[in-house]
Parts: sequence; structure tokens; C-alpha cells
Amino acid sequence: MDTENKTKRLLSIDALRGFDMLFIMGFSTVIYLLASAITGNPDCWLAKQMHHVAWDGLAHHDTIFPLFLFISGMTFPFSYANQIAKGTPKNKILLRTIRRGLTLVLLGLVYSGLFQFNFATLRFPSVLARIGLGWLGAALIYMYVPRKGRILISALILIGYWLLLMIPAPDAPGASSLSYEGNLVGYIDRMIMPNHLLTPGQFDPEGILSTFPAIVTALLGMFTGEFVREPDSKISGKRKTVYMFAAAAVLLVVGLVWSHFFPINKKLWSSTFVLTVGAYSVAMFALFYWIIDVKGWTGWTPFFKVIGMNSITVYLAMRIIDFHKISDFFFGGITGLFPEPWSGIVSTAFFTFTIWLFLLFLYKKKVFLKV
Repeated sequence: MDTENKTKRLLSIDALRGFDMLFIMGFSTVIYLLASAITGNPDCWLAKQMHHVAWDGLAHHDTIFPLFLFISGMTFPFSYANQIAKGTPKNKILLRTIRRGLTLVLLGLVYSGLFQFNFATLRFPSVLARIGLGWLGAALIYMYVPRKGRILISALILIGYWLLLMIPAPDAPGASSLSYEGNLVGYIDRMIMPNHLLTPGQFDPEGILSTFPAIVTALLGMFTGEFVREPDSKISGKRKTVYMFAAAAVLLVVGLVWSHFFPINKKLWSSTFVLTVGAYSVAMFALFYWIIDVKGWTGWTPFFKVIGMNSITVYLAMRIIDFHKISDFFFGGITGLFPEPWSGIVSTAFFTFTIWLFLLFLYKKKVFLKV
């Protein structure tokens, strides 16, 4: 590992991104079905981790999206330093950054059905738009604000968001300001774009106001990436790992204590959600970093790297391509040899494997969707 110049992306970043996206590709369903079959209880703890919580609370499935945004933030200090090292003018970097963020917003519209031309009800918010806008906001702050200022901005956003959400929605008298009906996040979206929400006229988990704390999620990734870029001659990889685990512990404690006043809520992207899932994200990266980049145990990483190098591609491809039919065409006969519930488990495993083979083909051909 280069000890002097950390402008190159780390293998641990792509491996962790691949691990994260694997759950989107069907691995979470495999775990759910397997846990249900073994315990005979689809509501067992492990099975429930593979689904989003209804409102307040946290399950593993709620960590997938923010971890991806965190990782997106992690890569920016590397790419930014690389562009600066090449002598790229800052205004050019700015234009590239804005273009990337807005391209993700556009891809989010495509994912939502832009080409169906149903503009009256087309969903404007999306997962990709949240990533694009959250990452863009964080990148602009990173470029123009020094580290201490970024820490202050992050704190102000999280505290300000909390105080703002203490105000109940004017169109839901009597409802709690942190309830589904009474929160200000949904109210703002209903006033601005009522027909363009995930649940029209009600609520969208990727709405306007909740984008602001998502900026902090991306900033946490950028703080981490910036820290890891420090030459090993200053801070060893082993010590970096310890520091990251310590930072994760602090984020977790603050998030859990604060959650008594501001519940952990993915749909609101609450400040406590930012901190607790930020703790998970930092800890997961620290683990991958220690195993891959510090200890050098990389033999298992190609499987995840194939996914991580084309994460946006697979997210869009799963929307466009019917991988279920492809998987059934090639593996349906094998699946039929198993009795229920194991046939469902095997079928889902082959579905995930089919998507991975698609990504492997792209990887071998060096085809990558770069935004």
C-alpha cells in the first residue's frame, strides 16, 4: 500500500460497496427465507432484520442506503486530491461535481419511469436523487470549507433539523410532529409536489427537507476518506483502524442517547439515524480496511469488487432487466428439484448469482457506468 500518496481509491471501499449492494441483489431475501425456514418463524430476529422498520427503529435493511451514501462520500477526498494533483482548475472540478450530482438526479427520474411520459404523477424524489443531492451538498462543503468548519456545519444541520421537526405539520392538527401524518418533512413535500411523491399526497422518504441530514451522512464518509488518506508515515493503518472504531463508538453512543428525544427514523432521516447508521458505516469500513488494506487478506475480495465497481449499473439494471426470467431459464430445473421452502431459497440464490454473472461479464469487458 502506498504510504505517501493516497489519491488512489482503496480496494476496501469497492469491496464494502459490493457487500452493501449484495443485499439489494437478493441476498437479504435469501437470509430472510433461510432464517424463516430454520426457525419456522418468519418474524424471528434475523428475518426481521431483512426488512425496513415501519417507522421508528432500526433494522439492518435500513443501513443499506445510508452506507452506500457514506461510501460515495468516502471516495470524494481521493478523487478531489487526484484532480488537484493533476493541476485541474478548481472551477472545472466544481462543474464536474455539479454535473455528477445532477446526473444522479436525472437517473433517479429514469428509474422512476421518466420514459413513460406520465409527467403528472412521475415521482420526483428517489434513492438516486437523494444520493446525488446529498453527495453534491457534502462535496461543495468539502471543497470550500476547512475541516473544523465542516464539523460545525454538520452539527448545526443535525441540531437544526431536530429543532425544525419539533414543529408539527399545519395540515395535521393534533398529530405528533414526529408521526407519519404530522411531520414537517411530509408537509413541505405535500405543499410543493403532492402528486410526485412515493405515496401521492402523503409522504416520500426521499423528500426535500430530509435531504439536509443526508448531506451529513455523505460528509461523515468524506471525513473518513480524508482521514484514511493520511500517509501511513503519520498514522499507521492499524492505528487508523482503532481510531475509526473509536469514532464509531462515539457516534453510536451520542445517537442512542439522543434517540430518547429524537427517535431513530430512516424515513425522516432523523439526526439520530444519521449518527447511529454513521457509526455502523464507519465500523464496517474500519473492519474491511483492517482486513484488506492493513492485513492484506484480499483473496476473497474479487467477488464483492465485481459488484462494487458497477453499483449504479446493477441498481438500474435490476429495474430494467428481468433477471427472474433469465435465472429461471437457466436454473429453473435445478430449483424444481428442491421441496418448499428450500426451492424458494435456492431460486433466490440463483437469482442473485445471475445478476452477479451479469456484473462479472461487464467487469471482464471493462464496462463501467461512471457518473
